[in-house]
Amino acid sequence: MDQPVFLELEAPIKICGDLHGQFYDLLKLLEFGGMPPEANYLFLGDYVDRGKYSIETMCLLMCFKIKYPENFFLLRGNHEIAEINRMYGFYDDCKRRFSIKMWKKFIDVFNCLPITALIDDKILCMHGGLSPDLHTLD
Repeated sequence: MDQPVFLELEAPIKICGDLHGQFYDLLKLLEFGGMPPEANYLFLGDYVDRGKYSIETMCLLMCFKIKYPENFFLLRGNHEIAEINRMYGFYDDCKRRFSIKMWKKFIDVFNCLPITALIDDKILCMHGGLSPDLHTLD
């Protein structure tokens, strides 16, 4: 809860894109890339929706984040916004398998996720694109 919206990270770090509830793909990524803390990871968002295992995927990611806060980083994607994941399945999955209260707790977590990261002052990482009105990172 104490991470800034803009992370400044150092290489080496593995950068991973959308998981969309593909739990077994996450396991393969970790198997291939190495387990934390030996390997550092930055995930760019879209952890939930579309796949069958959004809850399991998000829970494992949060476990790694809690256990390895200096080696494991999660950015917020557009599917970590309540209005989006309510339409694309995560809300229904939480409601059907657990409760709406649990979905709201996930939303509380999503609302705390950083938006962007800069690696070694060279590589700008985020889920979406840049606004044409953005002229500086300050």
